[in-house]
Amino acid sequence: MNQRQPDPGDQVKVLLFASLREQAGWSDRCISLSRQRVFSAREIWDGLDLGELPRMVLVAINQTIVSPDHPVHAGDELAFLPPFTGG
Repeated sequence: MNQRQPDPGDQVKVLLFASLREQAGWSDRCISLSRQRVFSAREIWDGLDLGELPRMVLVAINQTIVSPDHPVHAGDELAFLPPFTGG
């Protein structure tokens, strides 16, 4: 995984919401993936240097909730969503 942006076709857009965005100091970022290896959402999280993936955080790929171990492919949108409260 590489945070440089050499080829837009090899990128995944990572989105952070609510408290995760505040913790990281950013809301979205494009991450370049190696074509030789498939990464899981959890592995991409680990590469963001944000600590361990909290158990209660939901993972969505292309706006569909998936397991943190779900594979992520170039061109996907990967979102990490903390628990939300509402009223």
